[in-house]
Amino acid sequence: METLLQPVSLLSGVGPQSVIRFKKLGIQSIKDLLFHLPHRYEDRTKIYPIASLSPGMAVLFCGTVEFTEVSPAGRRSLVCRISDHTGYITLKFFHFTAKQSLDLSPGTLLSCFGEIRYGYQGKEIVHPEYKIISSTDNITEPCLSPIYPLTEGLRQSTVRKAIAQALTLYQQDPEQLKDCLPQQILKQYNFPSLSQALLELHQPEQQSTTQLQQGNLAAIKRLAFEELLAHHLILLSNKQAVKQWQAPVLKATEEQSKDFIKSLPFQLTNAQYRVIDEIIADCQSSHPMLRLVQGDVGSGKTVVAAYAALLALSSNYQVAIMAPTELLAEQHNRNFNQWFKNSETHIAYLTGQLKGKARKTILSAIEEGSAGIIIGTHALFQESVKFHQLGLIIIDEQHRFGVHQRLALREKGQTHNSRPHQLVMTATPIPRTLAMLQYSDLDISIIDELPPGREPVMTCVIPAERREQIIEKVNHWTANNNQTYWVCTLIEESEVLQCEAAEKTAEYLTEALPNIRVALVHGRMKSAEKDSIMQGFKNHHYDLLVATTVIEVGVDVPNASLMIIENPERLGLSQLHQLRGRVGRGDQESFCLLMYQNPLSNMGKQRLSILRESSDGFVIAEKDLELRGPGDVMGTRQTGLMQFKIANLERDILLVNQVQVAASIISEQHPNAIQAIIDRWLGQTTLYSEV
Repeated sequence: METLLQPVSLLSGVGPQSVIRFKKLGIQSIKDLLFHLPHRYEDRTKIYPIASLSPGMAVLFCGTVEFTEVSPAGRRSLVCRISDHTGYITLKFFHFTAKQSLDLSPGTLLSCFGEIRYGYQGKEIVHPEYKIISSTDNITEPCLSPIYPLTEGLRQSTVRKAIAQALTLYQQDPEQLKDCLPQQILKQYNFPSLSQALLELHQPEQQSTTQLQQGNLAAIKRLAFEELLAHHLILLSNKQAVKQWQAPVLKATEEQSKDFIKSLPFQLTNAQYRVIDEIIADCQSSHPMLRLVQGDVGSGKTVVAAYAALLALSSNYQVAIMAPTELLAEQHNRNFNQWFKNSETHIAYLTGQLKGKARKTILSAIEEGSAGIIIGTHALFQESVKFHQLGLIIIDEQHRFGVHQRLALREKGQTHNSRPHQLVMTATPIPRTLAMLQYSDLDISIIDELPPGREPVMTCVIPAERREQIIEKVNHWTANNNQTYWVCTLIEESEVLQCEAAEKTAEYLTEALPNIRVALVHGRMKSAEKDSIMQGFKNHHYDLLVATTVIEVGVDVPNASLMIIENPERLGLSQLHQLRGRVGRGDQESFCLLMYQNPLSNMGKQRLSILRESSDGFVIAEKDLELRGPGDVMGTRQTGLMQFKIANLERDILLVNQVQVAASIISEQHPNAIQAIIDRWLGQTTLYSEV
């Protein structure tokens, strides 16, 4: 066996407990250690004069103890002042021993490392690393000190020692780790070889400090590029693999198509017709459709999905429609029942709330095939649900489902050589660059046109000081039989605090508006309670709904035509646009008031101005990407998103276009390299990318 494939337990200093802890980090072989890269570096290569230190710096410096005392004021702490020939700094310890206090006696020479900050007595450092030294000779390191990701119980010194041994074994026989990237690619992008990149990142030169901190080092770019390439290649491979499967051919007669479109209570837009044509072409193929339909809130994605359902029903196949919440599933149920009221199709509605005899009746209808359209939540993929002949799966807001949930539903319609077609919908406009990376296994359709008569929502940016005027506006608004949303946004990333803020706001508005029926909905409520309140708001049992961002994906309430969003500066533009899409669903003029807290930063002003000036979700998403970076735009809470070891989309977004080009070159000219690149970075974790 090659040395690098041997287990880490063979290395000196790696005992049974360390093996278990390394495994938690995904490290089992010596090769895995080589790809466990530092997430930052510390500079201990030189001693800094104390006068040169400034807040935020994390550096090595030396000084002589002037005095040490236990501070009785406030929180008890050990305070030690040290100085060199240029100035002084205070060391502060909140956890200390009597021995420590004695060791730090006046005249003692110390070397210290830590992050500088300003305190009451000027420059200080809290809980620094320090050593008592006799001179400043030989206390610096020859290169930057790598800081590796750890897990509980694993020490930095253990990881460094293990990686040093792995590097030695690698350098003895570099051929063990072949360079998967063709020379053509390395040369085209001026990337270093694999061995150069790994050595430079584990043992960086001092002159690389700035580039390392900014992520501009060619070694980082090269490895991030290869990891992004691996993710892209697995998506393309999955797409090809799906095309090897058979799928039922779904089509409707010209008469069926005309009757369905004529029965709709509205005119379809050109964009909807274009996407329908793309779906027809997919469904007439004998290979599974994998299509993502993007479109703003209110652009008419659901009726396009209904046309796809018509194709399946006309070909005697069943359709499963999965929504992330019961409320949304119920809305789909109402819409599909209206659109298919002239057909003989039986529409079954299945959620977790359905119990007993009613549930058995629906499960029986699904299994025997009398139910043609089955609408529901995650209940659709439970083991007890057996389809008679599933030809099409429609998933709404797919990023809100876990990967295994999506796969489980697909497998329900899978026979020995056939899979159902899949149509995925999202109202979250995804910037082109991110769509290429995250959804390159899907064909993408965009509905970029709103239905005729749909007026854009008037958006105003207002300081919180005008809160009383806004409350008065709400009073007038509801007096005219209109409804209002009042949205409380995220506070310090805490759902608990967010819900508390919403509760307090609801109490305040109930007092301020005694003649108005106020309701509250937030993320910590049970689903049934949330759904009941949202349904009550839709039925106009309430005039004002105070809510957290849980209403981002919600039901249509055509009578709600005013929205107030508190602290909009805390949210991304795409999320604000999604929220704003909850109003303007009817035929009356609608407004969205962005009530910000002063002072508003320049970027905050710029972002809110973009939202005020544009109602195009795709333009807003691209601007959001420019201003905030991809992590925030995609949303860190989404399930099934790519997880990276080295690549950082904030830093490496510009590499994505290069990855597209490289993938084409490798697929055409170096197909044998594809599996090696995938195996190196993803191993067996390939299922996540299948929708």
